Amino acid sequence: MPQLAVVGSGLMGSGIAQVAAMAGYDVLLHDVSPEQLDKGQAEIRRSLDRLAAKDRIGPDDVEAAIGRISPTTDLDAVSGADVVVEAVVEKLEVKQDLFRRLDELCKPDAVLATNTSALPITRIAAVTERPEQVVGTHFFSPVPVMKLCEVVRGYKTSDETLARAVSFAEAVGKTCVVVNRDVAGFITTRLIVAFSVEAARLVESGIATAEDVDTACRLGFGHAMGPLETMDLTGVDVFVNASRNILADTADPKFAPPEVTVRMAAAGDLGRKTGQGWYPHR
Repeated sequence: MPQLAVVGSGLMGSGIAQVAAMAGYDVLLHDVSPEQLDKGQAEIRRSLDRLAAKDRIGPDDVEAAIGRISPTTDLDAVSGADVVVEAVVEKLEVKQDLFRRLDELCKPDAVLATNTSALPITRIAAVTERPEQVVGTHFFSPVPVMKLCEVVRGYKTSDETLARAVSFAEAVGKTCVVVNRDVAGFITTRLIVAFSVEAARLVESGIATAEDVDTACRLGFGHAMGPLETMDLTGVDVFVNASRNILADTADPKFAPPEVTVRMAAAGDLGRKTGQGWYPHR
């Protein structure tokens, strides 16, 4: 089985590492500090324990998956990986800096995948000497639960790289959709941002409460979660960044983040990860 490295041990990175380890991959999990790695590993343990409590996996499966994940703060350690999945903060310059390093470190035939929800793959790939081996793998949160992965082709992504990325995502239990041109937001983020912008504006203008907007979407449309509940789950800051990225790419004002979300992000009311967003989470 290919060697996998996941760079970034936050909500997304730890989830990707977990599903890969459960599928039998040996996973090198990287982050910049031991504290961040400890948080990521603790979340993986909690997630696996929840699955075991529901009898979806056994206690031995929990320990086997944990045993396949090797934490490290040394980025050089990823040099032998066949597939590297980046899952760091959703900022273009941060991802570009990392991909410059990965280009220098990784072996020539490695697939370099970025877990971005809105950033153009082409601009990330352009800082490397191997843009044909860079591809988008947009997993969904929470990764152990959500079945979808958008596999996104950059301008120079090769057919072989795309096929290897699809094969990896399917091997960890995901159903893939392929995005053949990396417009900002791809399929799902483009749709949910437009939907969430209008939901936030309904609340901002006093037309309805956040609770009633979400209830209307759950019961009226059959959504598992309302758009504002989803924003709290993924992060208000993530929403603001994604909407700005799509706005910059399209110049379409319908993607402009509502002022209330910008103020929430500036104040640190980011949702579940800070204890307060559209709803309290304490």
